[in-house]
Amino acid sequence: MKILIADKLHQDAVDTLVESGCEVKVAPELKAEDLPDHISGFDTLVVRSTKVSKKTLLADRRLKLIIRAGAGYDNVDVSTASQEGIYVANCPGKNAIAVAELTMGLILSCDRQIPEQTALLRSGKWDKKRFSKARGLFGLSLGLVGAGSIAREVAKRARSFGLEVIVWSRNITPARAQEMGASAASSLEELAAAADIVSVHLAATQETKGIVGKEFLAAMKPGSFLINTSRGSLVDESALGTAINEKQIRVGADVYANEPASAPADFRWPLSDSEGFAGSHHIGASTNQSQAAIAAEVVRIVTQFRVDGSVLNCVNPREQAEQLVPTSSPAQKQAGRSCSGISSSQRGSYQRRRNGKHSLRRVGGCLRSHSTGIATKRGSHQQSFNS
Repeated sequence: MKILIADKLHQDAVDTLVESGCEVKVAPELKAEDLPDHISGFDTLVVRSTKVSKKTLLADRRLKLIIRAGAGYDNVDVSTASQEGIYVANCPGKNAIAVAELTMGLILSCDRQIPEQTALLRSGKWDKKRFSKARGLFGLSLGLVGAGSIAREVAKRARSFGLEVIVWSRNITPARAQEMGASAASSLEELAAAADIVSVHLAATQETKGIVGKEFLAAMKPGSFLINTSRGSLVDESALGTAINEKQIRVGADVYANEPASAPADFRWPLSDSEGFAGSHHIGASTNQSQAAIAAEVVRIVTQFRVDGSVLNCVNPREQAEQLVPTSSPAQKQAGRSCSGISSSQRGSYQRRRNGKHSLRRVGGCLRSHSTGIATKRGSHQQSFNS
């Protein structure tokens, strides 16, 4: 298997892949616009923040698998990948502790205005009087938008600061909230009105785009904090600008709506001059511990794919994944995982069938690994998957 790693990846993962017999090219200098000219001949593409466009996906039909070395995958054109028969997998949960730690850092920075104090000290000035007023965190309420692995890790750390935790998600129940040491909010607006600090932890989808919008921000308390370490698209930045001016909301952000696709780059966030703003450069998952865990998961995904063609952590969406069916190979059923959105009756490992153009399509009979060149049988017809 030939693998292109187009971002930085922990060296242990690279060494393991090479030792297992993979041909690996590490090219972290590649930018999104460079990928179409460099993807030729590779079976697998591994990226972190580099965007994978439709042009890249159409550049070479050999590409079978894209691994997003992290949890979110909005930098990959998953819809086109699915149409072209290319699997997309991610590494969920491996960055949860790292992002939770940054979340708490941003909360503290907003409360104590640490970035502004640092900037003033660097300019050679001292103003203890200006920064002597802070609320402190003990006894305040933290509202978590989302109840996934990152939100759960934030809740643990928030409780140690004496924060009362409230949580909302579309499928939250009082029992599930209680497991997090939190109470459940019945609506987003209820959470916004009750929380002194709001922290957003949702995946970026069409449904969550702009979820922190005008109504949500109107419900937030004056002087409250909004922390976003998920994705910039979840927040209506125009409405947030109004809320900052009218309600003195303070913002801590690691992500932004139009952040650069690669670094270094020129970038100025329009709200970065607001009082109390604390920001970072989309580095929530960028700790040595997190990257080692993510790298190990990348190796696990590649290894399973090479063994039997099954795709762990498959994220191809329901509308395309409906064209996939579980394979009938017992080994694949044992090792497989489902694509997101697939019903329990369909769960197993999922395979791709080539028929001229790449496509994810429903097939019958016995379908085995395309990555090992084993034939597939549909009735009396056999087709080789060597590529």
